[in-house]
This record gives sequence, structure tokens and C-alpha cells, in this order.
Amino acid sequence: MKIRHILLPLLASALLAACGQQPDTAATPAAAPEAPAQTAPAAPADTTTPAATEAAAPTADAPAEAAAPNTNPVVAPQGPAPVAGTDYVEIEGGQPFAATAGKVEVAEVFAYWCGHCAAFEPLVNAWKARLPGDVNFVALPAVFDPNDNFPRAFFASEAMGTLAKTHDATFNAIHIERKLRPNADAASIAAYYAGLGIDQARFTSTMQSFAVNANLGRARQFAVRSGVNATPTMVVNGKYRVIGGKSLEDILRITDHLVAMERAAQ
Repeated sequence: MKIRHILLPLLASALLAACGQQPDTAATPAAAPEAPAQTAPAAPADTTTPAATEAAAPTADAPAEAAAPNTNPVVAPQGPAPVAGTDYVEIEGGQPFAATAGKVEVAEVFAYWCGHCAAFEPLVNAWKARLPGDVNFVALPAVFDPNDNFPRAFFASEAMGTLAKTHDATFNAIHIERKLRPNADAASIAAYYAGLGIDQARFTSTMQSFAVNANLGRARQFAVRSGVNATPTMVVNGKYRVIGGKSLEDILRITDHLVAMERAAQ
């Protein structure tokens, strides 16, 4: 499904542009835009990063380890409360991607080839590290184009329990090291992952597995149901979609407030 290019409206002097579709075949990887100065949003703090979560899974690549209990405190969100219609929209009939009893889900819909997602990722990683135990963070690749092999690579790596090795490395390979093109084919991704210590034959097979195809379908349905048409996009509990933010950090401020709203509602 082709998605039109989206730009968030200009607010003040520095505004956030969103990525709306995969670069064309002839495109050369561009360096990721410089991330804004990081000020720690004081909202609820964290579970582990997606990579750390996957690293704990028992796989042929890494032994299982017991996850440390999350003792992060619930912290009141900072800054002004978000405004409906300006900072976020309520999703009619929305549902979480993977509802967990007693937890508020925050889903980040991203694309590896999106420069803004690459700049956002370090901020998200630091933010996730502070989330309390009642927040469940889910990273979801945007399935905008059936020819985009990176969502398939994400779910294959997730199934193998190797996201700790591949997730941040994939952003770097595209935007910094330029070892992968934004429209890389499956063989090129598998070859690059082999250099990270991933079993190339097993990864290639997993990319075409039933489980990966099912997750691609679920991710596509979630994005359509939630009205996601650009990356990065944060969706809180399947109920709220962040649409505003004067900066990448401001997206997290809005997200923190929406999490607090959902926590209070529960």
C-alpha cells in the first residue's frame, strides 16, 4: 500500500518532518538528521529496550537470562497537557497491538529507512529505560510497501531472539555506515546480519516463515486501524495517536501525558 508523504505542520523554528514512504530504488542512503538536544521527559519510565527484551529470549544465538524486575517509579509527566486535535487524536474503535492485562501499551511505528526514526531511536531507548512496569513498549515496523524487506527482517530477527544484535545496527547500517540501501533486498539484509553473527541460512528461512507473514499482517492491520500514515508515530493503548510535537523529544512528552491519562482511566 503506497502512503503519501507526510510533513507535520511547522511549529516554532524547529519542526519535525515525518517519513511517509520508502525511498525509491535509485535513492542513496542519507545521513540521519541530527537529533535535538536531549532533555529527559519526566514521564513514566521504563521497561527494557526492544533489543534488551529480545536478548533475554532463549535462542540458538544467545542463552536465556532472567529479566531483572522493573522497579522504576511512576513519575508525573512534565510540561503542558496535550491538546486533542493538535497534539493527538483519539482513535475510534482503536485497540492495542498486543493487549496485556494491567498495562498501558505504547507502540512506536517506525521504519528503518526513515531518517527521523533513526534520530528518534536514541531518545526512545533512553525513554524506555525509565518506563515503569505498568507500561508495555512495542516497536512495530511500518508495513507501507510490500516491496520493503525491512519489516520482514525485523520480525524474523524478533522470532530468532536476535533484535539485540540487529535493531540499532540496522539503523546504523543505513544512515551512518551506508552498508545497506534503504530499499535493500532480502539477500543483502541477510548477508549483513551474517556479519553480526546471525545464522544467514536460518535467518533467510525465517524471513519467509508463516509466523513472520502473520506478524506482517497484524502490523499492517494495526497501522491501518490506528490511522498511521507516517513514521515515527506513537500510539498509546491503541486509543490515542500522537500527531503533534515541536521536536522529537516533544513527541515523548505528549506520549507521557497520554500514558498517564490511560493509567488514570484504568
